[in-house]
Amino acid sequence: MRILVVEDEQDLNLLIRKVLTKAGYTVDGCWDGEEAQLHMLGAEYDAVILDVMMPKKDGYTVIQEMREQGSDVPVLFLTARDSIADRVKGLDLGADDYLIKPFDFDELLARIRAMTRKHVGQRKNQFVVGDLMLDVEQHRVTRGGVELTLLPKEFSILEHLMRNKNKVVSREQLENRIWNYEYSGSSNNVDGYMSRLRKKVDGEHSQKLIYTIKGLGWTIREAKEEGETT
Repeated sequence: MRILVVEDEQDLNLLIRKVLTKAGYTVDGCWDGEEAQLHMLGAEYDAVILDVMMPKKDGYTVIQEMREQGSDVPVLFLTARDSIADRVKGLDLGADDYLIKPFDFDELLARIRAMTRKHVGQRKNQFVVGDLMLDVEQHRVTRGGVELTLLPKEFSILEHLMRNKNKVVSREQLENRIWNYEYSGSSNNVDGYMSRLRKKVDGEHSQKLIYTIKGLGWTIREAKEEGETT
């Protein structure tokens, strides 16, 4: 999952990004509302952590314009403004959650998990396809009860596929969701990760779960359909 952190306190911005990266997220960061909008024009995000009081454009303006433009990306307001009126305003403008500074990072991570699973209609932090299970909170993957050892990017790719079960995910979508702006590799790198992931997930199993849709991308499902290759 790819998250945008918009916070003008640079030390806090960097610390949040470090914590989220350690938790397995792909993270971009910026310092003001206008820069945040530029980031959102150039990439697809699964969630936005948004400060309220910022230079150029405040958080209220940013989320109002996001919702007016049709964006339904989950937004968590992160701010020192703790009045009921401020919280009501943020939620009425379209925020999914509100966390007051100072805060505990475990709570921040839990709130991110909660609002992103709500966004995709999940009640749990687990995704299941056949006998394959991915637990977001524990950062754990098993197939047939056997734990799989995945690299962080492999885990992120598999999570994105499982969140979009039965849908085709393109190479470009994976690049946009799994790699941040610091990524300087090529699309061949995505293919390499996919190849290694498929060996770990499907391996010698007779029932394959990850399929190639020629010219379009990949999908994960419990049964092969016409036009798909393993």
